[in-house]
Amino acid sequence: MFQLEAMACAEVEIRKSRFIGIVQPVSSRTEAEAALRDIRQRWPDARHYCAVLLCAGDSMLDDDGEPSGTAAKPMYNVLQHREIANVLAVVVRYFGGIKLGAGGLVRAYTQAVNAALAEASLLPVVRMRRVRLAVDFSGEARLRRLCHDAGATVLEQRYAERVWLTVALPEAGLDATLAELADGMAGALEAKPDD
Repeated sequence: MFQLEAMACAEVEIRKSRFIGIVQPVSSRTEAEAALRDIRQRWPDARHYCAVLLCAGDSMLDDDGEPSGTAAKPMYNVLQHREIANVLAVVVRYFGGIKLGAGGLVRAYTQAVNAALAEASLLPVVRMRRVRLAVDFSGEARLRRLCHDAGATVLEQRYAERVWLTVALPEAGLDATLAELADGMAGALEAKPDD
């Protein structure tokens, strides 16, 4: 799975119609809707603004007046095939006066998204897991240092009879990382999944 580093844009012309492909990272529908409004303002006189949103727990496919299945679905297929998440893809179309037919539209929208992705930098998505770690007060500084060295992010801390740190650790190799942390704490570490 991949995500975009930043917004990317490319333009293709097919039989006098201009197709401007835009892909940008987003984390919510609200953010995507704001980005789509900005795109509509940037290219105000276009005929269509076809859009696909893929982000955690939410999605959207909008053909924006193109025949059903000829715009958003091919755009979605490109994003799925390339395994891209947390993305808004928009293709802005300026109609050139020549009808492309269903097959021509599918090819055009596919090509526009692929052209935008060719300009984009992709980063691998690192899946994280939340884990609660407990140590005695005297071991807190040491545990924080070990967490930092292991690539863990401390999300919160709670002080009770012991210090509880809630950390985000990369899912890949989680058991090995927890074993390293326990070794670094000479076994004086309690770990629980944060459900």
